Amino acid sequence: MNGASTYSGLVDNAFWFILGSSLIMLVGITLTLIYFLVKYRRSKNPNPAQIEDNRKLELLWTVLPTILVMVMFYYGWAGFKVMRDTPDDAMEIIVNARMWSWSFQYPDGSQSAELYVPTGQPISLKLRSADVIHSFFVPEFRLKEDCMPGRENHAWFETTRDGTFDIFCAEYCGDLHSQMLSKVVSLPPAEFDRWLVDNASNISPEFLLQVKGCNACHSVDGRKGIGPTYKGLFGKTETVVTDGEVRQVVVDEAYIRHSILEPQADIVQGFDPVMPPMKDQISPEEIDILIEYIKLLK
Repeated sequence: MNGASTYSGLVDNAFWFILGSSLIMLVGITLTLIYFLVKYRRSKNPNPAQIEDNRKLELLWTVLPTILVMVMFYYGWAGFKVMRDTPDDAMEIIVNARMWSWSFQYPDGSQSAELYVPTGQPISLKLRSADVIHSFFVPEFRLKEDCMPGRENHAWFETTRDGTFDIFCAEYCGDLHSQMLSKVVSLPPAEFDRWLVDNASNISPEFLLQVKGCNACHSVDGRKGIGPTYKGLFGKTETVVTDGEVRQVVVDEAYIRHSILEPQADIVQGFDPVMPPMKDQISPEEIDILIEYIKLLK
């Protein structure tokens, strides 16, 4: 299937060349092996002869593989260089990876849980991780780059057609790794501009729960997840582990705010300490919106 980015053809060329060369060598070596097995079988050669060195043959099997490997290197380097050289006019979008969701931040500061881009516009990705190593993988773009904690990586792409394309995490990152999915939505430029304006005003609590990755671990209907459910949480007395000591706390606004910013400080008993700190990923205003929403989930 044809790729959907401007450099996907370069990746495909390298893939097909390596695959074709490997198949030719596999068939050639297998046929040569069968020929030797038949021609030099014991019944026809009861007294095997000593084979001396053959300079021409040795030169041939040294030079030809060297040429083949250099051609493979050329195809790989040609594609890699294009994929690492971000165009100057690219739109910059920040990719935030966390267990187990993606979020995307645009130049105007707005965010989304799916990556929206204008078709035909180079997109520069700043890849970040809040916890462990993730890998941003869009098969139809032939794009895969790691998101690493404490270090910013980069990638870019330019879509060649409108459409929706799958995003996967290609690095095992924990229990819900297989559910760390999202989409790239490529829109005509005018339609993307309209979407960007509408998205900038979308700060509903449901949207924040999705874009901040809260839904990956917490439910709003009472179901147990990786973390406690939000339903009935406000005002509840929870048993937590603080600095190795078990204590009870009442869930109020201060507790929720502290648990979002420093989730490792008070671990609710019965749950694993897997939530990363959110202090660099959420604003005070957004926390206020979430607190008011949690209050309503009786």
